[in-house]
Amino acid sequence: MAGRRRVSGPSGVSGSSVVALCLLLVALVACGGRTTADPARADVQRVLDRRAAAVLAHDAAAYARTGTGTGTGFDHLSAIPLAAWSYRVRDVQRTGDTATADVELRYRVEGYDRGPVTAGRTVRLSRDDGGGAWSVDSDRPAKESGQQPWDQGAVEVVRGTHSLVLGVGQSTAMLRRFADLADRAVPAVSDAWDGDWSRRVVVVVPRSVEGMAGLLGSPASSYRGIAAVTTGETGGREHAPADRIIVNPDAYGLLGSLGKQVVLTHETTHVATRADTTSATPLWLSEGYADWVGYRGSGRTAAQAAPELADAVAEGRVPARLPTDEDFGFTADAEELARAYEGGWLACRMIAEQWGEDRLDAFYRSVGAHDKRAGAVEDALHEVLGTTPDDFTARWREYLRARLA
Repeated sequence: MAGRRRVSGPSGVSGSSVVALCLLLVALVACGGRTTADPARADVQRVLDRRAAAVLAHDAAAYARTGTGTGTGFDHLSAIPLAAWSYRVRDVQRTGDTATADVELRYRVEGYDRGPVTAGRTVRLSRDDGGGAWSVDSDRPAKESGQQPWDQGAVEVVRGTHSLVLGVGQSTAMLRRFADLADRAVPAVSDAWDGDWSRRVVVVVPRSVEGMAGLLGSPASSYRGIAAVTTGETGGREHAPADRIIVNPDAYGLLGSLGKQVVLTHETTHVATRADTTSATPLWLSEGYADWVGYRGSGRTAAQAAPELADAVAEGRVPARLPTDEDFGFTADAEELARAYEGGWLACRMIAEQWGEDRLDAFYRSVGAHDKRAGAVEDALHEVLGTTPDDFTARWREYLRARLA
């Protein structure tokens, strides 16, 4: 307000009091009301931008000038073909000439990732006493984030026709075998699934189950008997997921040749169906469909591929319902978990036999097209298969008796 009017009012605050208050506020903030920002955040962003540019340019000297980066050394990740690599500083806590930054790393593997992998990182930095440039001292996974392959050591890369295998602590020959399995899995999945997908997969093979657990940010005990898992964001093609098939070499190594192929084909199916797998898709359908593709053309009978459920049916313990999501928990009893997978597989196998493979694909997409779980399966059963949940369950139970008795 212009002019020199004395300000007063019912509150009894005089103009001189207002002036005194303004002088006090000036001591705390800038006159225009803007705080003086700590320049550390912008400085840290700049050094990480230089670090990202060095990674993409394969410039070891430029990378070294940004700091040490313990656990993510240039040599650990330099073999990975990268299309993008960037950091976004979310917060910086500074104490004198040391700082800890909360950082988001985003990267894409060239030719494989439609969208970026996003990972939380904790970056610690320091600078000379003279207040020079910040330098990275360490770059590690954030507390709630899993490791990246290079956090576990130097990453070796083996390329297949349809696959890229990233290995840590594994022989080149072993990684080549994984590439061969994945190269057979991709055409097998494409032959079964008529949806649009990249027809390429990235397989990550750590040293051990502990390495697998580190990549997933979970305890190793959760994955002892699990040969492989697929990571990626569900919910539709617009999310452009960057899928990874992560192998547990300990459990995978115990499988026979058919089992190894079935597992890789199963996980590749998850990559292919990702865009049509949403929160509306029950696990009996997503896991059952992946197993159906895995065993398709293998010549295995239902009893051979579903031994736990076959034993239960032989004893008169035919399941009363389709498996629930809780039945697929990795911490569940091993036999119970096996029966859940087998039950889902046989439900999909039944659809393929009694309605046709095209209807099975259409059913899968129809369920995933719903916004929520409630009503999704019921609607798809009616619209695609012309049946009801009760009738479908009764057919499935009879199918178990016929195929497993």
